[in-house]
Order: sequence, then structure tokens, then C-alpha cells
Amino acid sequence: MKVTIIGGGGRVGSCAAFALQCGGLVSELQLIDANLETAQGEALDLLHGSAFCGDQKIYAGDYARAADSDIFLITAGLRRKPDESRLDLINRNVALFVGILDSIRSAGFRKDAQVFVVSNPVDILTQLAVERLGLRWQQVYGLGTMLDTSRFSSFIADELKLAPTQVKALILGEHGDSMLPVWSSASVNGLPLTGLPECTPSFQNAVFERTKGSGAEVIKKKGGAGWAVGVAIRDVIHAVLLNRRCLLPVSSLVQGAYDVRDICLSVPSVVGREGVIKHVEIKLWPKELMALQASARALKDTLAKVKA
Repeated sequence: MKVTIIGGGGRVGSCAAFALQCGGLVSELQLIDANLETAQGEALDLLHGSAFCGDQKIYAGDYARAADSDIFLITAGLRRKPDESRLDLINRNVALFVGILDSIRSAGFRKDAQVFVVSNPVDILTQLAVERLGLRWQQVYGLGTMLDTSRFSSFIADELKLAPTQVKALILGEHGDSMLPVWSSASVNGLPLTGLPECTPSFQNAVFERTKGSGAEVIKKKGGAGWAVGVAIRDVIHAVLLNRRCLLPVSSLVQGAYDVRDICLSVPSVVGREGVIKHVEIKLWPKELMALQASARALKDTLAKVKA
């Protein structure tokens, strides 16, 4: 599988490339960046470690060489400021993103290619990619709340002194201010987390608020997220490559699930070789369902402003 990372010279793109290299499954990685020399430097640095990783072909390239890619991974974007919401980025990032989509179209792409959006605001940009590229909606998806879900589960495990890989707790909706925690299905090694005496309503609120603010916290302390988002990207791409049919909270065009239509956001989604194979309506608590639908409305309001 060939993955072209657009924005491969940046923090997120290079961390994703490193995670994919260490994963050893992707056979070819091409890095594209507005700063060609930076992309070349990142590709060279990755190449230096290839003898100890997989046998991938790794190089800096351009859109013409990307035409045969299996997946276009778009990480390019302007960085969020510490006090700026992800949706505030839309005023600065849409023009850049549309230019990237136009470059992909001009150079050409395979009819079975997939487009994986990581740039923020990811739900809005995923929607624009669906509308502009002419691919089936299943072939266009965003990272959505994958990173939020990882943060959420990791924080729960950290606070309760549990093994992080045994904690499974989802964040759904928008990757941003209106995201919602799904405590109704949260579990540890198959047992309900809400059954633990420590998992009180105040604990739940505190962990979720920490999750919501963690992106801004990372930006303030080190300039931006990298390693965790790289691992989250790797998990989605490996689910596609291996046709694992994993249930993941990626963002894609929802057409009826949970009575939400015509907007991209994260709902439980089966991910495999064809991309997003289907959405799964796992039963939510009434307040969770209302929060998910409210998140969809918030995103539709923002999308309307973009199109205006």
C-alpha cells in the first residue's frame, strides 16, 4: 500500500510517517510539503532508520507522483493557537485545504483511492473533500474523534490506575467543542466502567473536561500534538490495509445514523479495505443521543457559514 502524506514536513505528518514506518505494513511513503526541503529532510531522516524498521520505500515527492496512491493522508494546515477553538481555524484553513484538493484532482488519482483528512477543523474539511473530489463517501473520512478517544481512555486508565489498553471509552460527534463522552458503553476488560465505585459523576465530568482541554494544553506546553495523533492515524490506516473491520470513531458523511443526515462527524464506524464500510447505531443513553444530535447541528451551522 502506498500512502502519500500531504503536509509530511510538519509535526503531525512526520509523526504519522514515523508511526507507519515502525508499523512495518505500509510499503511506500511519499511526503509532500509546501516546504520541499523540509519534506526531503524528514524523508531522509526516516530513510536513515529503514534498516532497523521495515523495507518501505520512503521519499519526498509531488502530486504527479502521488497519482497512484492508495491513500492520500492530508495533515497540512495552520496550527491552532492556545486559546483558539478548532472551528475558529476554518477561517484560516479552508482556502489552503481547497488548494490541496484541487492539486490532487489536477494530478489525478485512482478511482479506488481513499482520502484521509487529519487537518483541522477535520469534520468540516472532510465534508468539503466529499463534495469536491467525486469519490464515494466511504472513500473519504477524517480522523474525527480518534485522538480524543485515545486521550479519554488514557486519562481514565491513568486516574483509576488501570491498564490503558484494557480501557475502552468513546468520544463521538465533532472533533472540537461539542464532542460528547459515551459513558454508557465505557468498559475495562469487558466490564462496565460505570460499575466501579470510583467512577462517580464528578469523576466522569473531571476526566471529560481534561480530555476536552488536552489539545490546548499540549499546544501551550510543546507547540502541538504529534506522537499520539501519529499512533491514531496508524491505527486507522492499518485497519484499512488489513481489512480489519474495526469499529472506530472516524469522521465520515452520516446519512441517517442516530437521525443525523448530511454532515460529517464521528459515529461508530466499521473501517476496512473499502474505507468506512458502514455506520453502527450502538444504543446510547438519551442524553448522549441528544448531545450527538446537537453536535451535528453545530457543525451544520458552521458549514453553512463556510458555504456562504
